[in-house]
Amino acid sequence: MTARPGAQLLAVTSGGTIPDRGMYSVLLPEGEEQAGSRRVGELDEEMVYESRVNDIITLGATSWRIQQITRDQVIVTPAPGRSARLPFWRGEGNGRPAELGEMIGDFLHLLADGAFFSGTIPPWLAEENTIANIQGLIDEQRNATGIVPGSRHLVLERCRDEIGDWRIILHSPYGRRVHEPWALAIAGRIHALWGADASVVASDDGIVARIPDTDGKLPDAAIFLFEPEKLLQIVREAVGSSALFAARFRECAARALLMPGRTPGHRTPLWQQRLRASQLLEIAQGYPDFPVILETLRECLQDVYDLPALERLMRRLNGGEIQISDVTTTTPSPFAASLLFGYVAEFMYQSDAPLAERRASVLSLDSELLRNLLGQVEPGELLDPQVIRQVEEELQRLAPGRRAKGEEGLFDLLRELGPMTVEDLAQRHTGSSEEIASYLENLLAVKRIFPTMISGQERLACMDDAARLRDALGVRLPESLPEIYLHRVSYPLRDLFLRYLRAHALVTAEQLAHEFSLGIAIVEEQLQQLREQGLVMNLQQDIWVSDEVFRRLRLRSLQAAREATRPVAATTYARLLLERQGVLPATDGSRHSLPQHRQAFMRAWMA
Repeated sequence: MTARPGAQLLAVTSGGTIPDRGMYSVLLPEGEEQAGSRRVGELDEEMVYESRVNDIITLGATSWRIQQITRDQVIVTPAPGRSARLPFWRGEGNGRPAELGEMIGDFLHLLADGAFFSGTIPPWLAEENTIANIQGLIDEQRNATGIVPGSRHLVLERCRDEIGDWRIILHSPYGRRVHEPWALAIAGRIHALWGADASVVASDDGIVARIPDTDGKLPDAAIFLFEPEKLLQIVREAVGSSALFAARFRECAARALLMPGRTPGHRTPLWQQRLRASQLLEIAQGYPDFPVILETLRECLQDVYDLPALERLMRRLNGGEIQISDVTTTTPSPFAASLLFGYVAEFMYQSDAPLAERRASVLSLDSELLRNLLGQVEPGELLDPQVIRQVEEELQRLAPGRRAKGEEGLFDLLRELGPMTVEDLAQRHTGSSEEIASYLENLLAVKRIFPTMISGQERLACMDDAARLRDALGVRLPESLPEIYLHRVSYPLRDLFLRYLRAHALVTAEQLAHEFSLGIAIVEEQLQQLREQGLVMNLQQDIWVSDEVFRRLRLRSLQAAREATRPVAATTYARLLLERQGVLPATDGSRHSLPQHRQAFMRAWMA
């Protein structure tokens, strides 16, 4: 095992296990610190985005005026005695442990039974006003729901919201670590029964869901009950599509050095990290055994969720040791106030786009009909032939400055462009034939590449493609390949087609069929599947292009068109205008201008 170029710098500058939360350092101006550090504290990225110079904020027990906002820091000066805005930090709570939740539930039962007040009351609760407030809250909750929720008795509360839909509130003290995986299963069940997104939100004190107004049977406690083993299976399958998984994947990818920053020591905006992580996750989801995917699943299921506690709770519910009472209220109960406050905050800043717009895959349109309706031209007609040739050379690493260098560059050619002959590699490498032969000999010796026959040609392939070539094309592999490279691949032919399309500007089905020695029907069927998935585009009858490459071609073509458009002198425009009107001496204008004025002449004759 040898390190790739730049690996040492990456490990030194991007290493660490503490996840980046996107915080800005708050500092005093240079030279104005007294005794001690310039550092005042930290501010959340979203808080800084909503702040401006001269705003006054509170950090600690002091007010501060924002003097300057840079890409990494917020410079502040003291502003004592001034009214200030309180900062906020967006982050995840650790969640209440299930053991503490059960103790809180037992305490609520003592309050509801009156046993707590009949015994010795701690000094911090002995004040008359404190006891009256607690007793008043318990009485209001009992009057609203009939029973005070606790560790041995959960309450399912149903009430209408401001627009008439049903809010389903489960009062449970067992904490977010138990409620969040439970909420995943509940969301799936509600979607299966009512066909709508339940917008389920979990907190330490319960679970809140929303169901559209219905004339049918209202949801009861049955939607919260699952077989323990089935529930755990549902959670494991559903966690991969949750927001928690996406956030934890970003952190795991950063720890695995998959998301290095451009400049060491400088802050990378959190929103850019999220975009990069979402793209990486989209690619990695095609590889279920990807180590970062597995680590993210482990972190969610073991470190964040408390699945053993959820399993115990479900067994106690099914066994009757813990009961669930359901009640319909006209207004939310007192205990529901904090739950609904958090529920509203969860959706307050979401975009106004409906679900159908956020999930374009739900809607299927006839693109040909839509193009005719809107009067759009074919996308391929907008592409500049010269740009197509330039992009093809760049993608194929044939353009000046794009050719590979060294042994690692030779390996990258096979990894990025696919299996190639020695002659094809030589065209894309800056080294001499002797150097290339030496590089290939070293790569073959350490089993990073291997020789194979594809379409009657002897080619060299990257070792990572061994199982993919075997499963998609039936290529015979050398017997000495390591076992780790022989595991089955989920979509081998799709992977080969996508790589080929992303390494060329425009591709035809015949070109793909010849490259991989496949029948044209198989190629066309696979291309249609990729088109339905939105990964490729069919520009004309048999012209295909990757969506990523098309965006590049379109942008470069538009730039070329703008550069080709040059301003002309006013006299040139005036001559063109007179020529169009047919009034120049050298033109026979009457033949063109009379038809344009026919209607005016006819009205004059009729008058």
